[in-house]
Amino acid sequence: MDTSHSYAILLAAFFAIAAGLVGSVALMKRMVLASDVISHLALPGLGIAYLLKSNPLVGGGATLFLGTLLVWQLQKKTGLATDSSIGVVFAASLGIGALLTPNEDLLEALFGNFEKLSLFGFLLGTAAVILIVAFVVQMKDRLILNLFSPDLASATGVNVAHLDLGFLLVFSLTVLVGLRFMGALLSSALIIIPAATARQLAGKMTEFVVVACALSLVSVAAGFLVSTLIFKTSTVGPSIVIVSVLLFAMSLITKK
Repeated sequence: MDTSHSYAILLAAFFAIAAGLVGSVALMKRMVLASDVISHLALPGLGIAYLLKSNPLVGGGATLFLGTLLVWQLQKKTGLATDSSIGVVFAASLGIGALLTPNEDLLEALFGNFEKLSLFGFLLGTAAVILIVAFVVQMKDRLILNLFSPDLASATGVNVAHLDLGFLLVFSLTVLVGLRFMGALLSSALIIIPAATARQLAGKMTEFVVVACALSLVSVAAGFLVSTLIFKTSTVGPSIVIVSVLLFAMSLITKK
C-alpha cells in the first residue's frame, strides 16, 4: 500500500470520528434526518465541477455551504422547522444536480470513490476534522443547554441563531469531508446510523457520544475491508452503509 492510499484510509477514519460526534448532537437536536438531505445540497456543485473538469469537492462544497446558509435564512425568516426548510432546498438541489452531472460521472457523484489522496488533500481534510471536533467540544455546554431549553439558553446570553448556524455549517463540513469516500447520496449515512445505534446501547451522554464514534469507525473499517477484499471495488460507500445497518439491527436485538 502506497502513501497516498494510507492518507485516504487515515482521513476516512478521521471522518468516521467526526461523523459520530456530529451525529450524536444531531440526534439529540432531532435533526438527524436532515443530514440525509443536507448531503444532497452538494449535487449541483458536483455537477458543475464535473462539467468544467475542475475539482468536484470545490464545487460540491460551494453549493453545500450556500444551501446551508439558505436553509438557515429560511428557518429564521419563515419560521419553518429545520427539516421543512431543508426539504424545500433539497428538492431543487437534487433536480439541478441530476440535470447538470454528466452521466459518466453521476455514479461517482452519488456514491463516491475511494481514490488515492495527496498530502495536501489529507492535511486539508484533517484540518476540517479538527475544526469540527473543536467546535463541538468548545460549544458543548451551549449546545446541551440549547437542546433542553432554547429560551433558557437565550436568557443566559447564548445567541441561539448563531449557534444553530454554527452547528449547521459544521454539519455541512462533516458531509463535505465524507463526499469523496461515500458520495452525495451516502455520506450522511455515517452521521445518521451510528448515532441511532449508539442511542440503543448507551444511556449516559458521554457513553452515547463515545459509542457513536466507535461504531462509526468500525463501520468504515469493516466496510473498507468488505469492499476491497470481497467485492474488489473502490466504491466503498455501500459496504460501509450495509455494515452500519447490520450493527443497528444487532443493537435492536441486544436491547430487546
